[in-house]
Amino acid sequence: MTRFRQTLLVLLLTILSGAMVAQNNTNSPYTRYGYGQLADQGSGNSKAMGGIAYGLRDKYQTNFANPASYTAVDSLTFMFDGGISMQNTNFSDGGVKMNAKNSSFDYITMQFRLSKWGAMSIGLLPYSNIGYSMGSYVENEKIPEKSYINTYSGEGGLHQLYLGAGFKILKNLSVGANISYLWGDISHSRYQTFPSDATVMPLTTVTGIEITSYKLDFGAQYTHQFGKKHAATLGVVFSPGHNLSNDSYVQEQLGNQNTGYSTTQRDTVLTMGIPMTLGAGVTYVYDDRLTVGMDVMFQKWNSVTFMNDPAAFCNRAKIALGAEYIPNQLGRSYLAHIKYRLGAYYSKPYYKIDGVRASNEYGVTAGFGLPLPRSRSVLSISAQYVRTQGTEARFVNENTLRVCIGVTFNERWFWKRKVE
Repeated sequence: MTRFRQTLLVLLLTILSGAMVAQNNTNSPYTRYGYGQLADQGSGNSKAMGGIAYGLRDKYQTNFANPASYTAVDSLTFMFDGGISMQNTNFSDGGVKMNAKNSSFDYITMQFRLSKWGAMSIGLLPYSNIGYSMGSYVENEKIPEKSYINTYSGEGGLHQLYLGAGFKILKNLSVGANISYLWGDISHSRYQTFPSDATVMPLTTVTGIEITSYKLDFGAQYTHQFGKKHAATLGVVFSPGHNLSNDSYVQEQLGNQNTGYSTTQRDTVLTMGIPMTLGAGVTYVYDDRLTVGMDVMFQKWNSVTFMNDPAAFCNRAKIALGAEYIPNQLGRSYLAHIKYRLGAYYSKPYYKIDGVRASNEYGVTAGFGLPLPRSRSVLSISAQYVRTQGTEARFVNENTLRVCIGVTFNERWFWKRKVE
């Protein structure tokens, strides 16, 4: 009966995640630039620990951020992990303030052991999200009737379906790789109207991009044991940058419902790419109860061309700290088995506006790993406060409160019962 209920939950989470992939998961004006808001590459425990992942090795949790971690899974275990988020964001540019609520699909993964020295993982993740709507009034002081209003909107994003494997090549050294199918649609629109001159028809310009490509991630982890209760793991991840295959077009529509439409469309050739990524992390584990860690990450976005612009982005960097504590794994109290998590991070996003870096970002996180009764499965709940600070007064500031919910089903599917 327990297995049946868990199977139903897995199916429900799969259907829910599929539906949420198609949604706009953000309202940030910054997603007008580039591929939009880049998704966190971390599972439920990572999100509560400031986003650290490169050095994490946990046989009860998936960690797709570093494929070398797959070898930590128990030989009899099949893990299914999925997560969703809900968030509330306040926007302010010094004068105008607004609020928006969103929900998002975070990840859905499976992980299992292939052999004594190898393990495998399959999953679906978002890569980026775009969703915004904003306007501006452009005044022509010499010819007032030529003043106009621009309304900008965008939607879409990129998704990645990955297949990964990890191998233990030495007792304390594991390596791994993920290969992902990367795809998605991006649409940016501009609606231009002339409210003071009825003879000028409105103009709508839509730039549409369809991307189909790949993404590679390589990882390694080395663990050193200090006595019986102390262990440290160093993890590194490398992802090569490359250009993305795409089909794109520009559509111009003159007029509206009252005046009628005149539409033209032309295909365009765009050069677009994703950057080289290098990440490293270290974790220290005491007595399998206390875990503390730190991650650093660098992405070379300034060498990426986007829509034929070779200077569209700034380099992205991030540093994160996190910890997890379990009071007593052998205790009889339920509270003694809860995983208490805490973290923080600081990041420099890749957005560039008018030739300068657009914003800086920092966040604090906290959460719990709640064991599910009569199983090794875990319900992960975390809260994140994220502050996106514009580098100039004219840029938008964002305050986001995000709640993330993840479920890790950890079952002994490969255990054979003996009957005597």
